[in-house]
Amino acid sequence: MSTLVIAEIRQSELRASSYNTIAAAKAKGGDFDILLLGKGSAAGADALKEFGAGTVYYSEADAVAEYTAESYAKTVAALVGEKGYTAVMMGATTTGKDMIPRLGGLLGAGMVSDVIGFDGANYLRPMFAGNAIATVEVNTPVAVMTVRETAFDAAAPSGGVSAVAEATAVGDDRAKFIEYRLTESSRPDLGAASIIVSAGRGVKDADGVKQVEALADLLGAAVGASRAVVDEGLLPNDLQVGQTGKIVAPDLYIACGISGAIQHVAGMKDSKVIVAINKDEEAPIFEVADYGLVADFAKAIPEFMEKVKAIK
Repeated sequence: MSTLVIAEIRQSELRASSYNTIAAAKAKGGDFDILLLGKGSAAGADALKEFGAGTVYYSEADAVAEYTAESYAKTVAALVGEKGYTAVMMGATTTGKDMIPRLGGLLGAGMVSDVIGFDGANYLRPMFAGNAIATVEVNTPVAVMTVRETAFDAAAPSGGVSAVAEATAVGDDRAKFIEYRLTESSRPDLGAASIIVSAGRGVKDADGVKQVEALADLLGAAVGASRAVVDEGLLPNDLQVGQTGKIVAPDLYIACGISGAIQHVAGMKDSKVIVAINKDEEAPIFEVADYGLVADFAKAIPEFMEKVKAIK
């Protein structure tokens, strides 16, 4: 039994999800290799050679220099066919969710999404917004999967040095990379932030959002949002936390004016400490919160900020 971990690199920088996926491969057991594709992957492979893999493969060839699902999936499929891996895993990032299903189609492989653990040879994944955990058996020779990063602590170097080898890239000209259009922000990335301050329907308007952003900036935190806030256009959809947004697990999650709908809770309930501020004492968010404050956030946040400033 051997696993191929697809690490992820963007604009020559390793993404944090790569380390969580390596941890998942270790938790699964058995031997594993790592594959990196794209610009900067040679340096990335060198950085990953002390994480316990048998071999770290990479390719910076023109065919995979920039991400397209078609070329990446064909390249991975070729390596799987050559080396005989029985499992392929990648983080449940936007790229992972885009590429892994295509890879499964090329390999005729069973797929499991959002893996959070293992039960022998089977896979565990959440269902019904995390209210049930399914045990999934894959009967095809190869299983492909996306891994929920928040379910696995990031791997650390484990000693030893893996072999590093160049993989053969396979191109596909049906799609062509044009350009990156990235949203620039001085705040931490939502998926990697240790503190997140999220706005819910209770913030009401743009002035309420500004208060949430001010608290986030004071704490060096990322800003998140419930779906209601995104739907109203108060914050962009790439900041949405929840079942249909991003799954996060920061050290501290502060929910401002968030009622606690099950779809939102599914995206943040694994946070280490959850603080809820809501004027409705019956709000479901208090059921998952470690600390709850029944108050109007518009009055509570300024007071909280003054306390933080005094401590600083």
